[in-house]
Amino acid sequence: MAHAREKYERLVAYAATLPATPVAVAHPCDYESLEAAVEAAKLKLIEPILVGPRDKILKAAQDGGIELGDLPIVDAPHSHAAAALAVRLVHEGKAEALMKGSLHTDELMGEVVAREAGLRTERRISHCFIMDVPGRAEALIITDAAINIAPTLDDKRDIVQNAIDLAHALDFPSVRVAILSAMETINAKVPSTLDAAALCKMADRGQIVGATLDGPLALDNAISEDAARIKHIVSDVAGRANVLVVPDLEAGNVLAKSLSFLAGADAAGIVLGARVPIILTSRADSIITRLASCAVAALVALAKRTPSAAIVKPAMATEAVAQPAPI
Repeated sequence: MAHAREKYERLVAYAATLPATPVAVAHPCDYESLEAAVEAAKLKLIEPILVGPRDKILKAAQDGGIELGDLPIVDAPHSHAAAALAVRLVHEGKAEALMKGSLHTDELMGEVVAREAGLRTERRISHCFIMDVPGRAEALIITDAAINIAPTLDDKRDIVQNAIDLAHALDFPSVRVAILSAMETINAKVPSTLDAAALCKMADRGQIVGATLDGPLALDNAISEDAARIKHIVSDVAGRANVLVVPDLEAGNVLAKSLSFLAGADAAGIVLGARVPIILTSRADSIITRLASCAVAALVALAKRTPSAAIVKPAMATEAVAQPAPI
């Protein structure tokens, strides 16, 4: 039976009611990246600014039968220049998010992290998958499966905080963070268990805020209440986690792709920790996943614009809340 993707559909429908977010789309010179930008514009999720070689963009649109209408194009000679110009549009206040087109992720992120002209903040930049997993009532955030290869403890502190802030931007009623390892006990021979314990103590001391943390937890007792009960783990997080923090990129990438290709999950992607959210999509993504990534970026941009505003929006989770929840 096909996956209904109802969480993403709610998310996109809600984001479409907000003011469209100006987004610099770097080098959208193929059908997939152009289609995503144009469809997101039609739904008023984003106001795309297409940055790249004008002739290539127009040819890709013509070959794919895509109507660009009056979408602005900022001409750039090649992909590297497109990435630099897209970042400059953020500095000029013309864009509140970035979107990857048909260039390598490293090209775009190289401009984002450049020390002089980039978009660095005091936070470590990290990636989150927002996953719509069939059979789960809540969306699941997995981090970091795309940017940080072997994060240090300090890196993980920022990775966790970025994910928590994302969950709040998406209006999770409660944020329950599981720090994953291969086991749920601390073992000096397994460094990820030591990092998990330290991160939980950081939360106790206010170095990480806005969520309940627990770890180390193995995947089974992080997401299965039965598994947590069998192992006698008493915790507000165990069995009910909605944010999974993986030990390293390899573990996160395997976990996210296993859910996608074995469980039929969809994985919207966003990069956080920079001055603006960055939409990273894959050529294998469905159109609803691409639109969901745009919707997530729009909500993160809104949270950055109005960090203290009491915004009532549908939550990504389905716990009992005053308003129907987005994902």
